Amino acid sequence: MRVVFAGTPEVAVPALDAIAKSGHELVGVVTRPDAPAGRGRKLTPSPVAQRAEALGVPVLKPTHPREPEFQEALRALEPDCCPVVAYGALIPRSALDIPQHGWVNLHFSVLPAWRGAAPVQHSIWAGDEFTGATTFRIVEALDAGPTFGVMTERIRPTDTAGDLLARLAEGGSSLLVATLDGIEDGSLEAREQPEDGGSLAPKISVDDARVDWTEPAVAVDRRIRACTPGPGAWTTLDDDRVKLGPVTVEAGVDDLAPGAIRVAKNHVLVGTATDAVRLGDVKAFGKKQMGAADWARGVRLPESATFQ
Repeated sequence: MRVVFAGTPEVAVPALDAIAKSGHELVGVVTRPDAPAGRGRKLTPSPVAQRAEALGVPVLKPTHPREPEFQEALRALEPDCCPVVAYGALIPRSALDIPQHGWVNLHFSVLPAWRGAAPVQHSIWAGDEFTGATTFRIVEALDAGPTFGVMTERIRPTDTAGDLLARLAEGGSSLLVATLDGIEDGSLEAREQPEDGGSLAPKISVDDARVDWTEPAVAVDRRIRACTPGPGAWTTLDDDRVKLGPVTVEAGVDDLAPGAIRVAKNHVLVGTATDAVRLGDVKAFGKKQMGAADWARGVRLPESATFQ
């Protein structure tokens, strides 16, 4: 089939590469416009745009896919199908109708669970044992279209959102190509999603990523891993923001009040509503990321120090 791929961030690049290597004809790529990046805030093409340019594939960067000029350009490419991974904009009906086989999205959950922008983060935060990826035909309702295929993936006890998403991106790229193969040869038929079991996964804000030390240790651990690498879990010490990497639950250490900090020679513990957690990496405002023990030595914490 002639396909036009739509995607924007790094997580979409494995699928783009898989399609480029497949038997399908990649005739174009759609991605978000160049955006400011780095300290200089220089306009920079998206990771998908950069990869497409390296592959020598035409790139379309509409401000919004409802633009008539974009839809004319897409129509001129004559795609049979538009595979999508994390494009980042809603596709209007007028654009959805252009390819014969529609737009087929690779979503990083087992639908109908975790519909929305942050399925991987929410699956970790909720303590799910398994997650996965689903291919489905895009409709105007949020992640509600009929599904083609699914893969599952166990969530490991130490997985951050970044770790899990990287594995799903690789495994999902094969699922997306297999879905395109099945659509082309007629062996796949889309099936409506179940009415039961749906859940929402809205974008996680910076405020959501603030650690609540009055929660149980397991909840603190999940929140931090779900928010790593983005938006980044954080807390405050004397009104200064401190970013935190993943922690380790110290079972049986329950004599610290929520947020209370205990510094030892080679580690730092913090109290929660249940067991303490051992801090991993710490990044104070304006400082480099470092191990918790090095951070504690640098700031010379008093015995009464407490995260808020």
